[in-house]
Amino acid sequence: MLMLDSVYCMEGLFNQLGLPSDKASITQFITDHQLAENTKLTEASFWTPSQARFLCEGLAQNAEWAIVIDELNAQLHSNYF
Repeated sequence: MLMLDSVYCMEGLFNQLGLPSDKASITQFITDHQLAENTKLTEASFWTPSQARFLCEGLAQNAEWAIVIDELNAQLHSNYF
């Protein structure tokens, strides 16, 4: 189970999205891509179609990624919490 837990983390999500996944790059991405309060994560303009689809499917299917995607959503909207 430990191996699965390490896959379904923020670094693993960024890997799945084809983005740099080291902690510094993730922090910079979140800082640079803050979303307006009314912008849905999956509709953000900076995603490629395949990235947006992966995020939509992960949430819709309540897949293992859903918790991590929710965490990313909260961090990208952190200016409003």
